[in-house]
Amino acid sequence: MAFLQCEFHSDVLGRACSMNVLVPQKAATQIGMVSSGETGRAEYPVLYLLHGLSDNHTIWMRRTSIERYAAAYGIVVVMPAGERGFYTDMAEGYRYWTMVSEELPQIVRNLFPVSAKREDTFAAGLSMGGYGALKLALRCPERFAGAVALSPVTDPRGWFIGGERPEMREELTRIFGSAERIVANGDDLFALADALLKSSKPKPRILQVCGTEDGLLRENHRFRDYMEKVHFPGYCYIEDAGTHNWEFWDHYIQDGLRFLFGTEK
Repeated sequence: MAFLQCEFHSDVLGRACSMNVLVPQKAATQIGMVSSGETGRAEYPVLYLLHGLSDNHTIWMRRTSIERYAAAYGIVVVMPAGERGFYTDMAEGYRYWTMVSEELPQIVRNLFPVSAKREDTFAAGLSMGGYGALKLALRCPERFAGAVALSPVTDPRGWFIGGERPEMREELTRIFGSAERIVANGDDLFALADALLKSSKPKPRILQVCGTEDGLLRENHRFRDYMEKVHFPGYCYIEDAGTHNWEFWDHYIQDGLRFLFGTEK
């Protein structure tokens, strides 16, 4: 794999932005790497891999072996900077949703050999990034075929009205405005799933994973229970011993890749 550190300009945000990108590379003498052998393609499947609230675009490369894992599938992995914006067009601030859902895929297709086909486009992330990945899949199902959400934030409304994470309330108000605005602006995962089920749009495959000792387990259960109640097609939930940490995510991103791309090639 080739590892590229990319600085680009976002017209949506009005400033310079960063992303790290992995691209398959044919290398006969590289020791200790197993690649798919599918290099030199005009168009590769692409995975948008999103970071959590306290991290940035470098974290997946620093804390996991994502380069080694992705090499086995012959995919491009795009890891953009999303700041602390919850991949949302903020009530007071930047339009991170528009950037990551509309502008970024166009920039990536212009710069890298990735497919624009729905069946080749996926999202994944952890915590805040898991929320972003789920929102990409549920709000843009005509462009994203699947998503993997590791320890995701699934219900930020609860952080307003349920007393969860009270220390976050001021920041969340700047991001979402209010619990009511989350639903009205298309940022509520439950409402998005419900609307998608009632539509004729294609349904993305979704894998949700959470640890039994994770502080977000309760809201993960709420979303799991809802998705199972409505029999959302292609939905899968995994719960295992673990907490909100990189040991857990490094392990389960491997399961996520298998879920999205099948067995290693």
